[in-house]
Amino acid sequence: MIRKPISIIVVALHLFTVAAATAIGSDHCDIGSLPDPRTLRPDRLTVLISGYSEHRLPLLRSLTTLYSSLPYVAAVLILWGNPQTPSETLTAAIPTSDGAPISLIRHPDSSLNARFLPRAAIRTRAVAVCDDDIDPDPDALALAFSQWLAHERALIGFFARSHAFDLESKTWIYTVHRDRYSIVLTKLMILRTEYLQRYSCWSELREARGLVERERNCEDILMNFVAAMEGGEGPVLVQGKVRDWGDPRNNGTLPASISGEIEDQEEIRRVGLSIRRDHWKRRGECIREFHWMLGVMPLRYSYGKVVEGAGEQGLCNKGGKLVYCDNQHY
Repeated sequence: MIRKPISIIVVALHLFTVAAATAIGSDHCDIGSLPDPRTLRPDRLTVLISGYSEHRLPLLRSLTTLYSSLPYVAAVLILWGNPQTPSETLTAAIPTSDGAPISLIRHPDSSLNARFLPRAAIRTRAVAVCDDDIDPDPDALALAFSQWLAHERALIGFFARSHAFDLESKTWIYTVHRDRYSIVLTKLMILRTEYLQRYSCWSELREARGLVERERNCEDILMNFVAAMEGGEGPVLVQGKVRDWGDPRNNGTLPASISGEIEDQEEIRRVGLSIRRDHWKRRGECIREFHWMLGVMPLRYSYGKVVEGAGEQGLCNKGGKLVYCDNQHY
């Protein structure tokens, strides 16, 4: 369902029922039900926010308001994967919008594959896929979008990981390298809208999607496989201010504007998949299984990252200290 921008969005109970039925019954791989790719806007983003925990609803409300206010965002779709959440609770969490329209899509289950379903409501050539605990600086997101416009076949992201072949165990592993990366996470990534169709509808990926369902993990790794197979290039890492409220290493408090709405702020960090003790091991197993299922290892390494400014790198002596020469005042 496509909504025109409106100043106030009123979400009624029956709309939730319609959205849920649409998620269950429609064939997302029916090309005839999707917009003509030639009509998709290249100058705007559709934001797809995945949500599950009711503890994060105040944060989700704040983030949705932020995204909908950005001039380069055409629409915000909240993809809710907890079928147990009362409709009234979700209704209260949807903010009003003076910018991009905000829609809620309820899924009948918590499938991670659902975040990559093609949707008729997506009218842009690019989508930003993000979690409900990631708070980007608008300038950082704008920089990432500008990089997608220059590298449309690549995934653009802020959180990098890597694959590697471990010689001792003679198998693929999931890791971090200081000098290269081959995976960007769905904490926040920008990708071509057509990759949603590739991920969800390629028959060659049926077994791989089944693995994602069984493990409740690794959908982002599989999307990196898809993008590398389709685009033939590695991802692009962007440097920018992006707050990850779900990171278990957080020890600060939430913004004052929403902290009073959350009884237990620790719950913000407890619901993430990455807090599992065996998280890295399981993701290494996913890489190995995807490689075996698809018969190829398409992941490609990228080097370096995109920064907002290109200041002088020379060092100068000032007061007995070495500082960047650009920081000196003459």
